[in-house]
Amino acid sequence: MSQYHAPLHDIEFLAASVFPLDAHLEDCGSSLDASLVRSVVLEAGKFAQSVLDPINRAGDIEGCRLQDGAVRVPDAFQHAYRAFCEGGWNGLRQPEEYGGQGLSYVLSTLTEEIWHACNPSFALCAMLTSGAIETLLSAADPALKAQLLPRLISGEWTGTMNLTEPAAGSDLAAVKTRAIPKADGSYAISGQKIFITYGDHDLAANIIHLVLARLPDAPAGAKGLSLFAVPKYLVNSDGTLGARNDVHCTALEHKLGIHASPTAVMQFGADAGAIGYLVGERNEGLKTMFIMMNEARFSVGNQGLAISERAYQHAVWYARERVQGRIVGEEERGGTILRHPDVRRMLLAMKSRIQAMRALGMYISMRRDEAHAAGQPETRRQARERVELLIPVMKGWFTENAQRITYDAVQVFGGMGFIEETGAAQYYRDARILTIYEGTTAIQANDLLGRKTLRDRGAQAGGLLDEIRQLARALQEGAAASRAFGERLEHACVHLRAAIDWLLAHGAEDPRGAHAGAAAYLELWGTVAGAWMHGLRLRAALGGGLEGEARQAAQASAQFYADHILIHAGGLKTAICEGAESVDGFPDTRWTE
Repeated sequence: MSQYHAPLHDIEFLAASVFPLDAHLEDCGSSLDASLVRSVVLEAGKFAQSVLDPINRAGDIEGCRLQDGAVRVPDAFQHAYRAFCEGGWNGLRQPEEYGGQGLSYVLSTLTEEIWHACNPSFALCAMLTSGAIETLLSAADPALKAQLLPRLISGEWTGTMNLTEPAAGSDLAAVKTRAIPKADGSYAISGQKIFITYGDHDLAANIIHLVLARLPDAPAGAKGLSLFAVPKYLVNSDGTLGARNDVHCTALEHKLGIHASPTAVMQFGADAGAIGYLVGERNEGLKTMFIMMNEARFSVGNQGLAISERAYQHAVWYARERVQGRIVGEEERGGTILRHPDVRRMLLAMKSRIQAMRALGMYISMRRDEAHAAGQPETRRQARERVELLIPVMKGWFTENAQRITYDAVQVFGGMGFIEETGAAQYYRDARILTIYEGTTAIQANDLLGRKTLRDRGAQAGGLLDEIRQLARALQEGAAASRAFGERLEHACVHLRAAIDWLLAHGAEDPRGAHAGAAAYLELWGTVAGAWMHGLRLRAALGGGLEGEARQAAQASAQFYADHILIHAGGLKTAICEGAESVDGFPDTRWTE
């Protein structure tokens, strides 16, 4: 099986030439520079290659188990988690005030890609903890922050997100978990939550569950939810652990993939009620939880990129090794399948999508840095709005790409891809959840359409599209190598503009028709945004950022994206603007005939 290598060359190109990182970090008031970022990413790659990648396959085979009411993760995860925490990886971007290193979102995004590429089941624990930290930082009172954050940031404790219930999936208004006020200011939490990632495990001494629940006097629906921090073990005033709280894992799910990550059914308050502490304001729980949700959606998008990169690397390794058949157009037998035209097509489809995703992920993480920097309020506002617009694109489009890329990786392997021992099937299985958890692709698409486009009458979407179109026109005025790409990109912008205009004109009077095209709208945005990134990469490569074969490869990747992926923009626009009637045109009584 191939060994993972962190994509340092691509990261260095992005950081030096596409999005000059030194200037960005200086503008954000960071003490980092691009050289230090490179050093940290290099060390992350070494750690992942030596510690995380080798136990990925073993963890998938061993899985997790529930024994005597306690969850056991794969044995090899114990050493890996201790080494991860001792290396300080858990708190890279967290505030120094609570023991973190206070580094940038860009750096944490790059390292998190590496963790998820090598071992997504392992990396999910830190991912959920990071989301819990972000939520507590934003909404918890000072005493609760002081009690919980240092140990969450160090990795001594971990965090979870508890939203879903058996009768409340995407419809969180149906949440029934109760929170009863107690005389000491805490709350007694009772109810059941399902699909809780790392809801219980034996890696850390304590687990802090962030739980959505309903107070007795709360209004009905989503507006009546509050958020509570519920520790597995109660915490004494001196910070030591006290009695076991009334929260227990009652079952583990048996899943298609990510077998080494425990997905738990959690019971709160089977006896006296689990003790919890309010986070944020009463009845503002869903708003507060969306801090963690958006954090998770960004990270799951990054996870889609990561698994895609690992699957691609493995597929390239196999294509270079496997000798099979006579190569079309070549006389001699004995060449590897890397020379077969269709294998090259699949690998280029994988690579061009991955390069677009990594660039877009870096772009969004830079805006996240700006949104949190001590700069001008207007700059922070603009950065925050850009992030909010692109989060559903990153989550939805990246994870849909992961389905295509891991599928093609299995196809490159041929029959051997269907055999578990080669490892290709695990990427395919692990990636399948990405379009589902933290909000399905349809939920991301509805968010992009409803909250991010219709609500402001296309102001944010139109503003970004104008920026992309400016790049397309600039490319057409540049070197011959960029003109054809610029023309394709501008044509795609015209299609996206037409789709936005149609949705704005029909969204209010025909909401079902507009939402029938929401998934196509998200795909169109992802496709155009990916081309935007390739345009930026192409401009930087031709401007001296790359030389020789590296420049040739960047041009070829951009051209492939334009010829094979961007050309679908017109079809997606047609599906959005003309396909709504056919969605509701099928008789409800005929589905089974």
